[in-house]
Amino acid sequence: MQLTFLGTGAGVPSKERNVTSVALSVLQEVNSIWLFDCGEATQHQILRTSIKPRKINKIFITHLHGDHIYGLPGLLSSRSFQAGDELLTVYGPCGIKEFIETSLRISGTHLTYPLSIVELKEGMILDEDKFTVYAKQLDHGVESYGYRVVEKDKPGELLVAKLKEIGIQPGPIYREIKENEVVITENGTSLHQKDFIGPSKKGRVITIMGDTRTKDAHVSFVKDSDVLVHEATFMHGRSDLASDYFHSTNTQAAELAVKSDVKQLILSHISSRYQQEDEENILLEARNIFPTTYLAKDFFEFEIDNHN
Repeated sequence: MQLTFLGTGAGVPSKERNVTSVALSVLQEVNSIWLFDCGEATQHQILRTSIKPRKINKIFITHLHGDHIYGLPGLLSSRSFQAGDELLTVYGPCGIKEFIETSLRISGTHLTYPLSIVELKEGMILDEDKFTVYAKQLDHGVESYGYRVVEKDKPGELLVAKLKEIGIQPGPIYREIKENEVVITENGTSLHQKDFIGPSKKGRVITIMGDTRTKDAHVSFVKDSDVLVHEATFMHGRSDLASDYFHSTNTQAAELAVKSDVKQLILSHISSRYQQEDEENILLEARNIFPTTYLAKDFFEFEIDNHN
């Protein structure tokens, strides 16, 4: 699993930072890429990466401000010309369906693939074989959500040495043991799966927050995340301004990371008022509170390691 930040700015694009979009590659797990927000020119940003638009089959929109959705109609349209023929599902707040359908209708756009649009509420919004996704309404000027992506625990490894000790040699029976709680051998011996499978491997958790003020109510939602992606529109000295505009500071995000016992924090959605010379201070202020903090830039890639 890997995060690729396609846009890390806030409000309007700048020369250094495009507006918000982040891709989560789950190619190895489910052969797809999930996109979180799709600000203006997201498809242009994708051109500078190895991401194939036809592999994007889920798009999660945090809220309907323009810097998070204005790239969506173009991306949906272009996917038709890039061998995208599988179902694409867009999740988002109430209004996302009207926005997409109106944009496509007025522009005369005809998609060559099935499109599903899900207007969501809080709670579990997706439950598949390998992942569950939850949504949490945040504290912003409009309806805004965070998404918690939970990889399901993986079965433990087959204890081959233990099977060989009792005379069970490699063959189809190994697969049967992996797939069934009890397997009966040809000589009538019962083999219980739990005796020959190692401990399960805990799945990873990635939480990606939309625009929001930080609140203690968010702690339980981001708790124990392997990676928390959180907006940091303003620096520490601008907390009043952040509150007025329903945003967060870098240090507020870091404080949430501490309270929530997350492993790693990535700051994004940085105001265009800050220039490259400010980035070191943005990061240092946060790291003084939460040391494993990273500051995303456009095209920053972050590998999410498997649990040992």
